[in-house]
Amino acid sequence: MGLLLNVLDTTFDKESWYAPFRHAIEGITAEQANWRPAGEATKTIWENVNHLIYYKERLAVNMEGREWTHHLDGNETFSLTEQTNDEKEWKKVVERAEDVQRRLRQILSNTSVEELDQNSLEAKLIDIMLHDAYHTGQIIQIRKMQGSWPSHR
Repeated sequence: MGLLLNVLDTTFDKESWYAPFRHAIEGITAEQANWRPAGEATKTIWENVNHLIYYKERLAVNMEGREWTHHLDGNETFSLTEQTNDEKEWKKVVERAEDVQRRLRQILSNTSVEELDQNSLEAKLIDIMLHDAYHTGQIIQIRKMQGSWPSHR
């Protein structure tokens, strides 16, 4: 259980040998979150954050033993929230990402090893963590392309 919690933390906010999600979105404005390179089929930072929120919320609901009813296909998840240049709306999205992380961590902390094994939750959690790391890397790449990634990182 300790290993899963550690990896959940390092992919979100505890820097290890790679930048976690929280550092990847730190200081980003709504305009930067909406930025897309010209002519590129790249998702925006906001779209990537939407995508991560969706899958973590779905996993949290499933781990709580509830049924997930907000089914979206993979592409629809990138549009989970409407992108605007409104800083308050962007802040809400960031807070939602933080809230679902705290919720997932709390649920995992209260889940027994037997429950993890019984419901194949360990594999689902590892998939979510790898998924977060992958999209965090994309967010950092977008920030580097737009020139907003701090040079000290």
